Amino acid sequence: MPEGPSVRKFQLLTAPFVGQVVAKVGGSSRKINVNDLNALRLQDSQVHGKNLYLAFVAAEGPIGPPAEEAVLQREAVSGASSPAQGGQEQVCAPQAHPQDEEPQELQRGRSAVPDDAVGPGNWLRFHFGLFGSIRANEFSRANKANKRGDWKDPTPRLVLHFESGGFLAFYNCRMHWCSSPRANPASDILSVEFHRGRALDALHAPDPICYTLLDQRYFSGLGNIIKNEILYLAKIHPLTQGCLLALSDLERLLDCAVQFSSEWLQSKLQDKRLHLQIYQKEQCPLGHAVMKGTFGPSGGFKRLTWWCPQCQPAVLSGDEDSSPVT
Repeated sequence: MPEGPSVRKFQLLTAPFVGQVVAKVGGSSRKINVNDLNALRLQDSQVHGKNLYLAFVAAEGPIGPPAEEAVLQREAVSGASSPAQGGQEQVCAPQAHPQDEEPQELQRGRSAVPDDAVGPGNWLRFHFGLFGSIRANEFSRANKANKRGDWKDPTPRLVLHFESGGFLAFYNCRMHWCSSPRANPASDILSVEFHRGRALDALHAPDPICYTLLDQRYFSGLGNIIKNEILYLAKIHPLTQGCLLALSDLERLLDCAVQFSSEWLQSKLQDKRLHLQIYQKEQCPLGHAVMKGTFGPSGGFKRLTWWCPQCQPAVLSGDEDSSPVT
């Protein structure tokens, strides 16, 4: 699924439509009644981790401050590489191109507001699937034939046409009504409110570091692509227990996470592509053979992980003796 930087770009595509009224709707979604959105005003647009939230109100209602907040959000995104918590310099200089998609994650349970509960102050939550995306004023076009050999364009789950004449098309996403965004900006790696101290405490847990990095309670928006890349950049084996790493190693890993995510976002905003270093590679940049394994907590979701045994030796004990884990 798209990770934090991709969803941030999606939010920026929706921001110009904040304050406008929906004139016509369409789409294939069966989870919500898309017609309920007709004649409503898009009140606000927010992104939290991997989720996008759009607020809709009655068209005759006041526009309120969210339009100004959307501008502030765009400015915050441009400065996302300088989180509020912690002023340490970035020590990594990653040059990687994370793909836009990754396997679908198991989601935490969340109660949804009934489909007919549209009204002032209601938020529509978007969680994007493997090939999820948003298009502004254009539709997605097929770039290859499907399994049947047809060149059929993707079908949007939702299309919002606005009175201004522009439109938004949402693809491969799940939508649910909720009363408000449930998020903690202190856990969002691209938020200016990201809390470094809390994140470092989480990384120091006696769990494999690759498990902790995907815990959205502490690293909202960080997904499998970012996980693989930053562990390679920080030279840490994915199965190393966080409690066995020095504080300086954890700080370097956190710096890599923030900088890599910020650079990925900036590359997306500039329509540039970066080169991946380890994710889905057979060799690391130094020419070493890359290993691949499926790791995850017992009873939890397992994720594919790539690592270089030579560049990323695992600390197996607290005596500073390290050796590769295969």
